[in-house]
Amino acid sequence: MNNSLINCYKAEWIKKRRSFASWLVISGGFFVPFIIMLIFLFYPKQLLSLHASEHFWRILFMKSWQMMAFLLLPMGIVLAVSLITQLEFKNNCWKQLHAVPAPLTSIYFSKLAVLLTMLLQLFLLFNIGIYLSVLLPSLLNRLTPVPTYAVNPVYFLRENANYFLSCLPMVGFQFMLSLQFKNFLIPVGAGLAFTIGGLIALSWKYVYMIPSSYTALYFLQNKDKTVPVHSLQSWSWFYFILFVLAGYWLYIFKKEKG
Repeated sequence: MNNSLINCYKAEWIKKRRSFASWLVISGGFFVPFIIMLIFLFYPKQLLSLHASEHFWRILFMKSWQMMAFLLLPMGIVLAVSLITQLEFKNNCWKQLHAVPAPLTSIYFSKLAVLLTMLLQLFLLFNIGIYLSVLLPSLLNRLTPVPTYAVNPVYFLRENANYFLSCLPMVGFQFMLSLQFKNFLIPVGAGLAFTIGGLIALSWKYVYMIPSSYTALYFLQNKDKTVPVHSLQSWSWFYFILFVLAGYWLYIFKKEKG
């Protein structure tokens, strides 16, 4: 089982290289930092005001996540997960895939593992982009000093881990849907509707029951400690495991697999 899972993972990783999802991860990771960099280049006073704060990196981190958490990250997950999961539908390769001597369990969880690896890549690129968004304007403009402030690695690791955990339910939900429908527009449309619905319901008392809102909820929790989140981490794990297990059951017992 372990060898088959590793081999399936390697095969899925090779397949995803030729998909648009790889470029989506790169562009998604650098998009927000690039916008912030342009703002600092054209309006250096905003970067100078940021230097006046003793919490330089935290404020920049929050500023970057404000644009990312509400819409861009959930929408990116919807598109990337759907693209990767539906590679076999697009190329009519499901029969070939199921003909290889590998258990369905290895195929299912190797696809999921590739998606989670890509999500980790996006987070890594996003954090690199945050640093570059202030470094490059500082190097190009003599009026703004190069940031040499101390970085608290524990804070950034914790915050990235919490945002990553908040993403997992949407990954599980979109993965479950994308394996069930040949038409690419059905899972994408459902995922986008789910994302928009979560944003609309942010002021709802029971919004914690809508997992597509979790990245935005976590950002609000950091910004305003009075926002009720109701053990957001526990809900994230619950929904992720629920969607993964439901998707596994639907995949295993699906009569026509592709």
